[in-house]
Amino acid sequence: MADSEAGSKKMLAGILGIVLGWTGAHRFVLGDTTGGIIRLVISVFTCGAGGIIGLIEGIMYLTKSDAEFQRIYIEDKKAWF
Repeated sequence: MADSEAGSKKMLAGILGIVLGWTGAHRFVLGDTTGGIIRLVISVFTCGAGGIIGLIEGIMYLTKSDAEFQRIYIEDKKAWF
């Protein structure tokens, strides 16, 4: 994946994590369907409090360099934090 593609995906996943983290949308963008569903279920059972996970992940995505983001979340497919 090109650096600009990784940067775009990082930005989208980061913003979705911050704004819609409770839905797991940021994980769906990264191709982690299972992780997205788990985050959605956690948020439903905790009445939305599970959204803090998405908020934290979104901030973490945006603070990483494009190369680091690509290596950790796209190539290695790290699932949690």
